[in-house]
Amino acid sequence: MRTYAISLDAPQRLPGKKHPRIFTGKKADLYNWYSNLLQTYKDSVILFLQHEEFTADRLRKLRLDIVTAAQRSAPSLANPTLEASSSLPTLTVVRTNIFGVALRDRAGIDKSAVKKMVKGTKGSFALLTMSNFHPPQLKAILAAMAKSAPPKKPKSQEEIKQEQAAKNADPAQPGRRVKRVRPIRTPELKVVGALIEDRVYIKEAVADVSNLPTLDTLRSQIVGLLGSPASQLAAVLAQASGGSLARTLEGFKKGLEEEQSKQL
Repeated sequence: MRTYAISLDAPQRLPGKKHPRIFTGKKADLYNWYSNLLQTYKDSVILFLQHEEFTADRLRKLRLDIVTAAQRSAPSLANPTLEASSSLPTLTVVRTNIFGVALRDRAGIDKSAVKKMVKGTKGSFALLTMSNFHPPQLKAILAAMAKSAPPKKPKSQEEIKQEQAAKNADPAQPGRRVKRVRPIRTPELKVVGALIEDRVYIKEAVADVSNLPTLDTLRSQIVGLLGSPASQLAAVLAQASGGSLARTLEGFKKGLEEEQSKQL
C-alpha cells in the first residue's frame, strides 16, 4: 500500500518538460476545491487529521459523532438570521498530494510551521473545517473523535510472534486453496495539527487552544480587571468625601508629627 505525506516543496520540472506539472481534468477540480476551502476558512478553524482503516460506514458514523458533539456545544448565535447549520463542522477526505500543492500555493501561510506540523506524517488525510472558533465546541469535537476512533493499542511481542507463525505455517490441507479471511479493520484517527485564524498549531497546541475560555468570558474578565481599580478608588473617595476628607488629612498630619517627635 502506497502512502504519501503532505509536501510543500517547490514544484519540479519533469524530464522533457519546459514547465512544472499542471493539473488537468478531475485533479484540477480537486486543486481548485482545496484552494477555495483553505481560503474560505482562513479566519476560522481547519483541523488536519490522519486516518487509517476507515470504511464508508465508519466515516459516516464519525461525521455523525462530530456533528452531534458540535450541536451540543455550539456557540449562541448573536445574529438571528444566521443559520445554525453554518456553525457545524464538515469532514472532508482529501487527496494528499494535490492538497499539498494547494497548501503550498496558499498565500500568506507560514510554510516552515506547516512543514513542522506535518513532518513525517504519512497516510490518508482529512480536514475538519469549522466556520466559528469556539474553544468549548472544539474541545467537545476532539473528545468525540477520540471516543469514536480511539488510538490502537500497540501489539505485544507475543501477538507479533503468533501472527508471524500463523502466516508462515503450512496449510491444514495441502493442495487445496486456502480460504481467504477478510481482515477486521480497526479505524484510527489522529490529530496532526490545525490552522486556527490563519495561525499554525501543532497537535499539542491544538489541545491547549481547546481549553481556552470563550470570547465572552475573556471580555468579562477584561472588563472586571479594568473596573476593579476604578471601583476601589471610588470607594476611597466616597469614604473620604465632605468633612471626612479633612479629618483624613488631619489624621495623616498628626501621624507624621508623632513619628518626627519620637525620632528627636
